[in-house]
Amino acid sequence: MEEKLSLTSSSKWIATVAGIWIQCSVGAYTFSIYSSALKSSQGYDQSTLDTVAVFKDIGSNAGVLAGMLYSAVAVGNNRNSNGNNYHWGGPWVVHLAGAIQNFVGYFMMWACVVGLIGRPPVTVMCLFMLLSSHSMTFFTTANMVSGVQNFPHSGGTIVGIMKGFLGISGAIVIQLYDTFWEGKPSIFLLMLALLPTFVTLVLMFFVRIHKSNTANDQKHLNGFTIVALIIAVYLMILIILENIFSLPLWARIFNFVLLLLLLASPLGIAIKAQKDTKKFLETLPLENDPSMENPIAYDELPGGEGQVDADLDDKILSDEEGMNLLQSMCTINFWLLFVAMVCGMGSGVAVVNNLSQIGQSLNYTTMETKNLVSLWSIWNFLGRIGAGYLSDYLLHTRGWARPLLMAITLATMGVGHLVVASGLPGTLYVGSILVGICYGSQWSLMPTISSELFGVRHVGTIFNTIGIASPVGSYIFSVRVIGYIYDEEAKGEDDSCYGTHCFRLSFMIMASVAFLGFFVALTLLFRTKRFYQLVVLKRIKLKRSKCENFHLQGNIR
Repeated sequence: MEEKLSLTSSSKWIATVAGIWIQCSVGAYTFSIYSSALKSSQGYDQSTLDTVAVFKDIGSNAGVLAGMLYSAVAVGNNRNSNGNNYHWGGPWVVHLAGAIQNFVGYFMMWACVVGLIGRPPVTVMCLFMLLSSHSMTFFTTANMVSGVQNFPHSGGTIVGIMKGFLGISGAIVIQLYDTFWEGKPSIFLLMLALLPTFVTLVLMFFVRIHKSNTANDQKHLNGFTIVALIIAVYLMILIILENIFSLPLWARIFNFVLLLLLLASPLGIAIKAQKDTKKFLETLPLENDPSMENPIAYDELPGGEGQVDADLDDKILSDEEGMNLLQSMCTINFWLLFVAMVCGMGSGVAVVNNLSQIGQSLNYTTMETKNLVSLWSIWNFLGRIGAGYLSDYLLHTRGWARPLLMAITLATMGVGHLVVASGLPGTLYVGSILVGICYGSQWSLMPTISSELFGVRHVGTIFNTIGIASPVGSYIFSVRVIGYIYDEEAKGEDDSCYGTHCFRLSFMIMASVAFLGFFVALTLLFRTKRFYQLVVLKRIKLKRSKCENFHLQGNIR
């Protein structure tokens, strides 16, 4: 029985590694790589191209269907007595649905670009873009929500890891593209159709839910975070070298093989975690429940926040946890979070959608523009994984509510928009760093806050619904602001605009909106401050009870 429990507990690490690898294959935020081929082959102007891009944002963020499917096949309905999913249900169903959409959407776009089929109407191209990008929500929902359920007391960290690897997947896939097919954007579209589909079909059965917790989970999760940071630094070095030197084919292949070895390293962490978990479980008898709470009703919160009466405030926790979508939408907190994400995610994704055109207007070379897209993936990744880890650390050690970090990053994003609007030399690089990091942080903070305020049972549906804020904001800022102002300023025969005036007003508007999001996040902070005090207290007591039980059993032995 003890051996069986050990295997059940440890397999969640393999599920985490499989989820990481699937996330790495997606190739997110690479629209700028193939947007020029799409624009020229289909004869689009900038506003039309931005309209197609908006459907990409709608698909990649409107994951309500993914959340509903996950709730139907993977949450509490298809479990055996050991808490694991039956083979006929589970996250793999969500992965399969995503793989089918990914292949159909990208393959049809590739066929249009290379002329395999006739030039379709804009509405049909928007449908292809919607399908291809919608697959991302299925991959992310299956991997991230399974991770939150496997590691319920490290929600910020696991969300940051999954969202972080998704953010850096663009730079990873671009490295594969540069190594073998540089300068052929149509091949890049075909690669996006095949790579995520193949990787998902191979690994989807390994992503499963395992209801077990051990005291040393955070240590090994931090190992995944460190590996991710090493990969990000390595990719940044490669991008800088490629920008300075013209590397021969053998050097590019060698660099890519090293990248593959780094991507394989999480498997070693998972194996080590399995061994440590087995040793830990062998020190505890099964009849002891390490999650039994400390009976003390009062405790001192970290950071000098004062005492909390847990018995009197239990109702606050029970009222908020376990909500479904409709219940959560009836709360003010849901809409504050939604508006904050319109301001942050919307303005952020509008930047990455137009990086190619912004670089072109400032006379950046094609190589420099491509490097901007790759670097955006890295900054986006750092924001996702950094905000996830930092929010967990500040919550557990200082008692700081996560909306505080959200407010700080939204204010910093506003500064980044102003930096780009200044039009000074090099400011596009500096501004993209600030905006990229702060944009990525929203994707770690929003799902984690959603799981804490509304519960984990329906979090896949809830956070994907809030994620609709991203395409809503993208449409407003990409089409109605950036696209409209750009077309008004364009005077060339090819509908192109050159100079800092092409985007200055757009970025000043987006800076104002980001600062509005800052004030909305502050409102959410004040409304949820008491709730987060209770969350901290609950986790302090849980950790204390685990330590006391562990030391007690050690003394008995």
